[in-house]
Amino acid sequence: MNIVLTGFMGTGKTAVGKKLAEETGMQYIDTDEMIEKDVGMTIPNIFKRRGEKYFREAETQAVKCVAMLDNFVIATGGGVVLKEENMKELEKNGIIVCLTASADSILQRTGKDTNRPLLKGENPADKIEQLLNEREPFYKRCHKMIDTSQKEIKDIIGEIIPFFKEVSSSKIKK
Repeated sequence: MNIVLTGFMGTGKTAVGKKLAEETGMQYIDTDEMIEKDVGMTIPNIFKRRGEKYFREAETQAVKCVAMLDNFVIATGGGVVLKEENMKELEKNGIIVCLTASADSILQRTGKDTNRPLLKGENPADKIEQLLNEREPFYKRCHKMIDTSQKEIKDIIGEIIPFFKEVSSSKIKK
C-alpha cells in the first residue's frame, strides 16, 4: 500500500513526502521528477516547448508506473487529480492525501519560484485563486485533506501516519 500526496503547488508535497518516507521506512518517489527525467527537460520547458496537454499525457504515464509500486510515498503534481484515469490508478494501491493551503500561503511559498509555469503572468494571486476554485471538487475526492497553511511538517506527518494505518488495515481485512 502506498501513501499518495497530491494538492496544489506550494502545499508541501515534496517536503512532507520526503520526511514521511523517512519516518515510515517507505521509499519516496515524485512524479514530476520522473517526468523531467523521462522527457529530458524541466517542467517549465515541457510547458513552454510542448504545452500543458503533452505534460498531462506524460503525467498519466508516470502515474501508471508509480501505481504499480508498493510501500512508497508518492508525491504527485497538483493537476494529477484532474484526470479520472489518474485517480483510479492511484487508488488501486494507495491512500490519497490532499495537502491544501490558503491562497496567501501558496503565494508566499511559490512567489519567488520561477519554475511554476501555471503561475506565469500578470497576477499570480488571481491565478492561484482561479486554479484552486477549479480544482477544489477534484481535491475533495481524496481520502483525506490536510491544510498545511499553519502546520509544521512533523504535525502533518502526525496526521497522515495514523490515518494511513487505520485505512490500510481496513483495506487489508476486506
